[in-house]
Amino acid sequence: IAKAQSMAKGGDKKFIEEANLLTRIYKWLESGKPVRTMELSDDEKELVKSFFLLTDKPVIYCANVSEDQTGGNEYTKAVEEYAKKEGSEVVVISAKIEEELASLSDEERKAFLDDLGIEEGALPKLITACYKLLGLISYLTAGEKEVRAWTIERGTKAPQAAGKIHSDFEKGFIRAEIVDYPTLLELGSFNAAKEKGKVRSEGKDYVMQPDDVVLFRRIIFQKIEITKNNALPNLRGRLLLKMKNSFLFLFTYYIYFVII
Repeated sequence: IAKAQSMAKGGDKKFIEEANLLTRIYKWLESGKPVRTMELSDDEKELVKSFFLLTDKPVIYCANVSEDQTGGNEYTKAVEEYAKKEGSEVVVISAKIEEELASLSDEERKAFLDDLGIEEGALPKLITACYKLLGLISYLTAGEKEVRAWTIERGTKAPQAAGKIHSDFEKGFIRAEIVDYPTLLELGSFNAAKEKGKVRSEGKDYVMQPDDVVLFRRIIFQKIEITKNNALPNLRGRLLLKMKNSFLFLFTYYIYFVII
């Protein structure tokens, strides 16, 4: 603050605004309130980001409870009331239950949850809450060898999402064939979903959604080497080879053909 106030004495509007904002922040923190609860203009929010203040960061409150209080109690309600004031989310979690679940097989896990009378552990809820807080989502790709989730920022369009797999997928993007996860789970396979007309084709402006299972169609760039003893069986290749011989270049040429 002292440095900003000193710089502001020169009359520069930028430093005056910075000094005033830092003074407001100091008083706000002195009152026991986090910076994230302050009412700020868009310009002020951008300036606050440059200060890297810990209490400006968004938070999730995790309330740890005993095995028989997964539905919450008076203390979790108090945490929820506190979090509500700053627009934060609360996840009620039993660390003991999560520890047990981590050591069980899928069948044992299901039986254990049934005994407790709950559908799932709290860890998936915590992961979902973290993704939401960070502005992230995941989409899925599914093939014979593996099913994989790819993390992207919410609002990412299809070509950029494809680029998360490989940069060539973004460069050669044609379209995305998409089916939502619940439908794929119900029908059993991508081909079955396509036969039922449940697979839709989306273009470059499509904004990816969390439940998307995607097959990207793309242009494949193939590198072909042309040498004196390797004439290509097409006009373009023969012309390039003739040009090479005409100019007496001794180098090997590389061209890229686009194969759809």
